[in-house]
Order: sequence, then C-alpha cells, then structure tokens
Amino acid sequence: YAIAKIAGLKLCEYHRRQHGRLFHAVMPCNLYGPGDNYHPENSHVIPGLIRRFHEAKAARAPEVAIWGTGTPRREFLHVDDLAEACLHLLQLDDPPDLANAGSGEDLPILELAALIAEIVGYEGEIRADPARPDGTPRKLMDSSRLFATGWRPAISLRDGLAGAYHDFLERTEAGAPREA
Repeated sequence: YAIAKIAGLKLCEYHRRQHGRLFHAVMPCNLYGPGDNYHPENSHVIPGLIRRFHEAKAARAPEVAIWGTGTPRREFLHVDDLAEACLHLLQLDDPPDLANAGSGEDLPILELAALIAEIVGYEGEIRADPARPDGTPRKLMDSSRLFATGWRPAISLRDGLAGAYHDFLERTEAGAPREA
C-alpha cells in the first residue's frame, strides 16, 4: 500500500519533469467518513470498530476485544477535510509539490475505541487482545507544509466519528449492515 502511494508521487514528479506540467500530490493519513466500508472482515479500524461496537450493543455483549495492546497511536482525518485541503491547494498560486494531509494529532487505538464506544452507546468492557498484532507503534504525518498554507482540518474527531456512525446507521436495514 505504501509502495503504491510512493509510486504515484514519483509518477507525478517524473511527468512534471518530462512534460513541464504542474502536478501536486497530497498524501493523506488514515481517512474515515461517509461511504466508508463497514465490512466485518476487510474494513479499516474506524468503520470496523463502529460496526463491532454497534453489533455488541445490539447483542448486549459484555465485552469487545480489540487487536493488540491498544497502545499504537494513529492519526485520522475526515474525508471532507481532505476534500477541503485539496480544494484549498488548488486555489493557491504556488502550492507545495507534495503535502501530507493529516490532522496533526494522533491517539492510542484503545482511546479511539473508547470514544467510538461512547458515541455508539456501548457500555460494556473494552478488552485489549495482546495475542493479536499491534502494527507500527506510531503513525503521525508531518503536515506542516499544508498547515503553512493556512489550511487546518475543520471537523473534530468526535464530530467526525458521530457523523460516521450516523452514516453507518443510514446504511443498515433493521440494524444489520448491508453487505457490498
């Protein structure tokens, strides 16, 4: 996945050199928001947790296990904020050739899980499963180039997660998510 992103960035760079065309690349952090994939087996962390906590609440499950220790830190950006960042860069006379698009803040997965559980209304226990992999300890981008242009994300993580849960609910029938 990372190699594909880097390849795209390099293609823009080479095309610009060869053809003299102006290309700018925006590299986002972990995105979430409306229209996400809530599939139980192949979704990213936020939509996966939304679905798991929703289903645990409906089943009155006493606990939900999350993978790993819950200590790895991740950065998230609402998809609407990414769209606004891209529009912002398009309006600049001299935008950076490459800009990371992130919130500039990260949080532990366990804290993210607790926030999603609160938004969903799940009151059971959240248990870390250290037998499962943690992944990289920290993923926080340096978005200073983008921030230097005057752009900042407008949607707080809490508000964005509430909107994502609302989207999940709208995309369900009788409390069970539709499968794509």
